[in-house]
Amino acid sequence: MTDESFRAQARNRLIESRLTPNAISLTGFALNVVAAVLILEDLFFLGGVAFIAGSLMDMLDGRYSRMSGKGTQFGAFLDSTLDRVEEGVVLAAIAVEFAQRGDDVAVLAVVLTVVFSYMVSYTRARAEALGVECKVGVASRAVRVVILSIGLVFAKGAGLGDFELLEPAIYATAALTLFTTLQRIFHVRKQLVRVPEQV
Repeated sequence: MTDESFRAQARNRLIESRLTPNAISLTGFALNVVAAVLILEDLFFLGGVAFIAGSLMDMLDGRYSRMSGKGTQFGAFLDSTLDRVEEGVVLAAIAVEFAQRGDDVAVLAVVLTVVFSYMVSYTRARAEALGVECKVGVASRAVRVVILSIGLVFAKGAGLGDFELLEPAIYATAALTLFTTLQRIFHVRKQLVRVPEQV
């Protein structure tokens, strides 16, 4: 049996199983809640691992939905909703950590990260409701996950050397999400100006 036929057989068995995209989404949500709890316990490395695992689930559910044909409109809605909740829960735990350190500037940066991360998603959804494709911008969900994951696994006391990358990761994410929100606003404006409004 070749590698390709083995992969095809494994994929078919997975599709025929009872596994649903919603189950993957809910697993990702649970892992992100675990990540938030671990962060609150100052277990940053483990929190980072849980966050990465949960985020991978978030990326797999959509792909599995398309591949298996098991996707539903509600499943897509649930996936998007849980993505926002997961991001907010993990960032809230990080904000608590900074607040306990007395680092008000970092707390503010987390708040800005939450606001503009949501705006990155909202601007795309609102643009697509107007018939404009809006995938432009540097701070996609995947990019935000990578930056925050690095910040968590290399947080001070996480066990991977004497680094403190959590705070820089938050500052970088806040700046990039703000920039991406502006990118999307100007992109949508440019696209809509080209299309005269129907009178």
